[in-house]
Amino acid sequence: MTALYQILDGTVLPAGIGAILYVGTVTVVALTAALARDPRRRQDARKALTVLLHRKGAGR
Repeated sequence: MTALYQILDGTVLPAGIGAILYVGTVTVVALTAALARDPRRRQDARKALTVLLHRKGAGR
């Protein structure tokens, strides 16, 4: 095994798990923002989605 392979072996799996959790969270919040019956819950979900999808430098 090369040194690079050993480094990547220990970082790729946690990064992949983190990415899957992030995508799952964004999906659940987006569905809540679109499908919730209570307007207050939809509004809160939209605010959370704004925080989750905030891009640095966008619109500045």
